[in-house]
Amino acid sequence: MTHTVRQRRLVLLISFLLPVLIMGGYFVYRGMAPFGSSTVLTVDLGQQYVDFFAYLRSSLLHHPSSLLYSFSKGLGGEMWGTNAYYLWSPLNLLLLFFPAQHLASGIAILTLLKYGLAGLAMAWVLDREKIQQGPRIWIFSTPYALMGWMVANQFNLLWLDVLFLLPLIIYGERKLLSGRSPWTYTLWLAVALIDNYYMAWMVAIFTILFGIWTIASEKTTWQWQWHAAGYTLGRYLGSSLLAGAISAFVLLPTAYALTQSKGTYTTTSWNWKLEYNPLKMLAKLVPGSFNFNQMPSGQPNIYVGMLIMLGAVLYFFNRREKIAGRLTAGLITLFLLASFCIEALDLFWHAGQFPVWYPYRFSYLFSFWCIWLAARTLQPGFRIKWPTALGLAVLVGSIFAYLMLKQVSHLSYINRNQLLIGLGFAAIAILALLIPRYGNSRLYDLLLIMLAVCDVSTSAFTALNNISYVSQAEFGNYTKELDKAVTKLKSLDSGLYRTGKTFMRTKDDPFQADFNSGDHFGSTLEPAQPAFMGAIGQPDGDGFITYTDGTQVTDSLLGFKYFLQERHNGKQNGSTVLPSTSLRPDLKQQKTIAQTSMVNIKSNQAALPIAFGASSQVLNLTHNTLDPLAYQSQIFQSLAGRGVNQLLFQVQNFNHVTFGNVQSAVQITGTTFKKRNLLTPASIELEFTPTTNNSYYLTLGANVKNNATITINGKALTQYDTYRNTVTVNVANHAKGKTIKIVFSLKNSTLWMQNVSLYMLNQKAFNASLKTLKQSPLKVSSYAANRISGTVNLKAGQDLLMTTIPYDQGWHVKVDGKTVTPKKALSTFMAIPMSTGKHKVSMYYIPPYLILGTTISLLAISGSIWWLKKGRQKR
Repeated sequence: MTHTVRQRRLVLLISFLLPVLIMGGYFVYRGMAPFGSSTVLTVDLGQQYVDFFAYLRSSLLHHPSSLLYSFSKGLGGEMWGTNAYYLWSPLNLLLLFFPAQHLASGIAILTLLKYGLAGLAMAWVLDREKIQQGPRIWIFSTPYALMGWMVANQFNLLWLDVLFLLPLIIYGERKLLSGRSPWTYTLWLAVALIDNYYMAWMVAIFTILFGIWTIASEKTTWQWQWHAAGYTLGRYLGSSLLAGAISAFVLLPTAYALTQSKGTYTTTSWNWKLEYNPLKMLAKLVPGSFNFNQMPSGQPNIYVGMLIMLGAVLYFFNRREKIAGRLTAGLITLFLLASFCIEALDLFWHAGQFPVWYPYRFSYLFSFWCIWLAARTLQPGFRIKWPTALGLAVLVGSIFAYLMLKQVSHLSYINRNQLLIGLGFAAIAILALLIPRYGNSRLYDLLLIMLAVCDVSTSAFTALNNISYVSQAEFGNYTKELDKAVTKLKSLDSGLYRTGKTFMRTKDDPFQADFNSGDHFGSTLEPAQPAFMGAIGQPDGDGFITYTDGTQVTDSLLGFKYFLQERHNGKQNGSTVLPSTSLRPDLKQQKTIAQTSMVNIKSNQAALPIAFGASSQVLNLTHNTLDPLAYQSQIFQSLAGRGVNQLLFQVQNFNHVTFGNVQSAVQITGTTFKKRNLLTPASIELEFTPTTNNSYYLTLGANVKNNATITINGKALTQYDTYRNTVTVNVANHAKGKTIKIVFSLKNSTLWMQNVSLYMLNQKAFNASLKTLKQSPLKVSSYAANRISGTVNLKAGQDLLMTTIPYDQGWHVKVDGKTVTPKKALSTFMAIPMSTGKHKVSMYYIPPYLILGTTISLLAISGSIWWLKKGRQKR
């Protein structure tokens, strides 16, 4: 091995290690696991992605079929398209070595790996293309790895792969456009599409812009022959389509899944209006210009250091570059900047959907663009003269003076110290560019390297210091106790059922501990599930559902055979380990079949199986009431073949009402109460005394949670408080003759008692309908995540096998060996028409278009291999 080769490899190794050591040092400083008692978990990484990683780990190690379908995703849902967004990065295999309670440590190491790979990929391409070589590469590779976008989105671990894939795709495109092999571009673009199609969409758009600039800046004349242009365009399009064909096994099923979930929210009307004053983007030229408030809404994170930004500006005045290239680069830069503030262009980059949090997710492309232009400009012999330096000083001084005078007092994510630090880095960069390099080239390069590295490191540390993180104890202790309870339950019952719980860390706890439930938070959740859950009184949103407000009716209907209930109020050694989110006094009547140190495992004898014989009357039931308890009653009664008007819940009156500092009212429900004295606390106290041991339920409209604090018999209501529809709360069970006092304390000057009503379950009527529905259970003989087989014996009056499996075209059903087309019931579930008597039933799930996509991928790969072999034989 020659000295030059060894030197280049050392440079690349350090390009990888520099970002790893810098961010690793920060992780150690903050005590993030495995280096301390904190973690990297925060916002979506702590509330969603960590649970997806746990699901991937359990799927690969224990039941791979759940990679296609999982009952841990809400009430059940496809996973192939979901995984294409969240989990197909091959780097995630690293997490297989970290058990659930230590998963945060694995995520920290994985994050550092992605920082390092980003720096390495950028360095390799700059070296390979001879744009920069030697240690000078670190001037550009380190700011690339630590760019503002990377730091602001390190919590979105699923997006970060794009930073090391983008330079490789661009390298492949440059090879293609110069007449060399197109395979590098094709294969890396295919990898990006498989890894994360969302980020790959943005990269694909950028390759068009980058290709136009490459042609304009590097072709010898404007008279580039039309046939050459057509040939090159054909190669680019063909290679891009081939990349799509290779990844079709992911793209086609995912595209279908999106049409059933996230795609239903796509915006159809685009406006060409400014989203904010573009001058606000200037604040993003300040190091560390990021905080929590910038996550839900804010400006693009584009910081790459002062030296790089100045180098990018100087590109447009660099006479060594062709005028055509500079003009094209100027238009591309303006287009990217316009995309940051014009709504229609913003939507275009985000595939027609406004981002929910984390705006301008494509801003990493602008940072790459600036670094690339700077790398072209800041060559070893480059030096500016005093007039240019003065011009840069005026430009930088004007920007920072504007920010100091106009913006710093209005923006929470920058302060005067950050402005002074940024101004200092800019001043040093301008002076460094004035110094001739030929005096001591190594010392000069070291100065630029230190300037670039210190600049982006300072920015990264400042930005991340503005974020709070989940402690290892909070994550690890909860996960440990949940896993113990689920493992205990599975040792008692290995069947197919759902499990509810009265505590929660995240809505994806079922993924974390590998059990079936009714909770989920994910961007690919089918809208039918939130619609149904909201209609029966459960908290829901566009991307989430959670089963925290179940009644005896819904527990039975949805097959919640077991419940996990926290012991000792969820506390251990004085600290809350299992935070309560449900008030379920009715669970006291369920038998405790097992315990762990922190959890009681309750058995619900009234739970129906995943499929059961029912009346086809339910197929004609429509959702025509906003009362969740009335809708529950209609569903249950129609399934049992009874009249929907035979209600299971009866409205109850309060025995006594006390009005404190508000006006009195005859009717509570729907009344808006106002404080009489704004400076004095106000409340409405509702009392009732149950006359039976039946369950009593209180309904609460979504408006109540924001404007009142609720206590029941002096204890705060433990309630999951994110919901948009009326929810149900079990306030009494087996409490005959005991006074129940419910107090609504006003948070603000007014309180609208939206849908606040009291109901009692008619236990006798419920038991009668339940007995009918339990006559014909599907007796499951075998099952996997995507396959269920069993037998059923339908009784008279039952002509439907009702399932609580969400309807999906990927489910295929056979009854007695014959294919049957399922129907959709309640606009949500799969129902199978069937005659009275005994039947063998088998159901299996294949993601729609997976077989077609896999066939296309295999043909594309086979064709590519054949073409490569043919080319080699010719050579």
